[in-house]
Amino acid sequence: MGTTGFEQHCRRTLADIQAQGRYRRFTALARDGVRYPHYDRASGSGPRDIVVWSSNDYLGMGVDPDVVEAGIAALRDHGAGAGGTRNIAGTSPLHDALEAELAALHGKEAALLFVSGYVSNQASLQTILTSMPGWICFSDEKNHASMIAGIKGAANGRPGAARCVIFAHNDLADLEAKLAAAPADAPKMIAFESVYSMDGDIADIGAICRLAKRYGAITYLDEVHAVGLYGATGGGVSERDGVAGEVDLIEGTLAKGFGCHGGYVAASAAIIDFLRSTASGFIFTTSLPPAVVAAALASVRAVRAQNHRREHLFERVAALRARLDAAGVPHLPTPSHIVPIPVGDAERVAEISRRLLDEFGIYATPINYPTVPRGQERLRLTPGPRHSDAMMDALVAALSELMAEASPARRQRDDVEAA
Repeated sequence: MGTTGFEQHCRRTLADIQAQGRYRRFTALARDGVRYPHYDRASGSGPRDIVVWSSNDYLGMGVDPDVVEAGIAALRDHGAGAGGTRNIAGTSPLHDALEAELAALHGKEAALLFVSGYVSNQASLQTILTSMPGWICFSDEKNHASMIAGIKGAANGRPGAARCVIFAHNDLADLEAKLAAAPADAPKMIAFESVYSMDGDIADIGAICRLAKRYGAITYLDEVHAVGLYGATGGGVSERDGVAGEVDLIEGTLAKGFGCHGGYVAASAAIIDFLRSTASGFIFTTSLPPAVVAAALASVRAVRAQNHRREHLFERVAALRARLDAAGVPHLPTPSHIVPIPVGDAERVAEISRRLLDEFGIYATPINYPTVPRGQERLRLTPGPRHSDAMMDALVAALSELMAEASPARRQRDDVEAA
């Protein structure tokens, strides 16, 4: 085929994506470290001062003065980079301190840092599921792409390779039926999330752990959209529900509730040491820079100690939902901090997002396939402690106007009928 043939394939694929209305364009926005959730828009038509409603920095910790200063101090003291992998020159006392803090956050013996939440999932799952022959991984059908990548990397079809069994989303009956049908002596894992970030629903962690114990499975829980936000000290839904001790491995991120960067896994000392010694996604990657680690350490310590941040977050979530209800703007009822606005059409959700930005100075990310199934396109709102009442009023007024207008497809049909 050659390079030319591949480039032609790329162009055809991109044209098809554009025709479906799901071509993704970056929006260049510079976060204002003092006025967050305000961002500065450098180009494009319309307002330059933008209020962002889709950030995963749920608590605003990425602009917290103490967190920023901790990063600056470490940058001065240690330089810009880590200097290598953890085994070469990339381990500092800061790395060790952050891992100890994260282990304590989840009540585990140890924790291990990775360069991102995606890598922590992919590397940990693939390493575990290739550790012994015959693994069966029971995976929730709505698990994140990083979990799927790790599971697929282990389930390669070779003799003795892991097998993936997908169970219906948050369906305990389906999970138990599939566990019961599996060989009793096979090594088993249940991989699932606590808060599912697109629908905003929450798994019954305790019930899944009880099934795991009954059928001899280990549990792997992704808490990336929950750490910092749930539980008395921000340990996630597993802490809130009092079941963290029943989960074998808890995976989390430093890039959402803690506002920084990096991923991690917390578990028993033996499991963490095994991953440290065998996971290629850890061994062969330059470690997180000390400045990032120092900022994350300051953030985790502050979030653990200060429950008012979580209380304020959920007060803001309730306030936005009440305003949406009063205005008749549809939103999916969820038990979490995520507020999805259903649109159901890729072209229309992109248009609404564009007009919010260009006409109202509001940014809300359009979510479409493959992140959600076709026909379930939506805006995903994440209200936080820094979103004021005035910001909410402006958002709801803009949504009320735009959601009430006919979709592009409906307007086209009306034009045809009028002609």
